[in-house]
Amino acid sequence: MRATVVRRTVLASSAAALAFAATACGGTGQDGGDEGAGGDKGGAASAKPAVKAPTAAELEKLVVAPGDLEGQEVKKPGKDDVFDPAALSVGRAGCEPVARALSALPEGDPAASTQRLVTQRSAAAEKGMPSLEELARMTEEEAKEATIDSLDITRTMTSLWSYDADGAQRALAALREAGRKCAGGFTVSIDGEKQQVTKVTEEKVTAGEEAVAWTVGTKIDDSSAETKVVVFRKGATLAGFSSFNIAAVSRGEAFDRPAALIDAQEAKLG
Repeated sequence: MRATVVRRTVLASSAAALAFAATACGGTGQDGGDEGAGGDKGGAASAKPAVKAPTAAELEKLVVAPGDLEGQEVKKPGKDDVFDPAALSVGRAGCEPVARALSALPEGDPAASTQRLVTQRSAAAEKGMPSLEELARMTEEEAKEATIDSLDITRTMTSLWSYDADGAQRALAALREAGRKCAGGFTVSIDGEKQQVTKVTEEKVTAGEEAVAWTVGTKIDDSSAETKVVVFRKGATLAGFSSFNIAAVSRGEAFDRPAALIDAQEAKLG
């Protein structure tokens, strides 16, 4: 499932699950210290010159692996999990970097890249959907809550992008500027589906040598959701994270960014 703006597949899954229930009844955020929003450690101007970009083979060794995250599933994304950059269009000039990060696409022209889809399930989600017998013993409200609890799953598209020369610094600077410029929202179309980014809220994060982080509000028709986006730089490499939680989509609630995942990826980058 694509880790980006609200997907109809997620909303359809939630709706189907709630209909099933009705029929039967019948991280830790990563707040930074004193760096301020964006968590820059000295800012791009004081960053050291970038080293040569890691190759694709090197990135494969550096990206998070199953053994790095206890209790979380790590796998290579399938073709249905990723977007074609050519399918993305943005209605407001200067907002494309935000839309690309939201859609787990790189800013600029990286020399090499790799991705992993990381899934974290709550205890209720591990148990799966309540059975028809269990739902039949519940009130309609209890069945609805139990069903949504079973969908408490956070999926994060995790990306590594390496750049030659100062490409990583320039890409992160472009993301930071776009986040500030486009805080009030913009329209985006991907795979022919038009969506509204309603807000881009900057958050504090401490990771790598410099970082940007947002909570991005999105809306399709009458369905709203939030996606957590983090991008940090370590040398010539950017690590990007685009996360959503299915239960949070259903409830319209906030959720925490995947702190353990971000920490694990930072550690592997050294």
